[in-house]
Amino acid sequence: MKSEETFICCGQHAVCEKELLMKAVGEPIEYFDDEELDRFHGRRGDEYTQEEEEEFREVLYTMLTREVGEWMRSLQFRGIELPEGLRDEALLLMKSEE
Repeated sequence: MKSEETFICCGQHAVCEKELLMKAVGEPIEYFDDEELDRFHGRRGDEYTQEEEEEFREVLYTMLTREVGEWMRSLQFRGIELPEGLRDEALLLMKSEE
């Protein structure tokens, strides 16, 4: 196993897996009034219809900007991939909070 000092994030994920694992220890999954999205568990990000993507967008734009990273973490823990068309929007919102 790599030490924290030698770990290099691969950049392939919206939220770094290392950060997710470190935060996950002993924490329950947080929901953002989005339990209906659980039905998309296991679906790839490029498999959503426009209507399904809009469901994610509605949740995204009803939360506080500072919550976006935690929401994305929640989705990842729940095995829900963000629709590809929404990833850049979510990342931009996260960056705007920094």
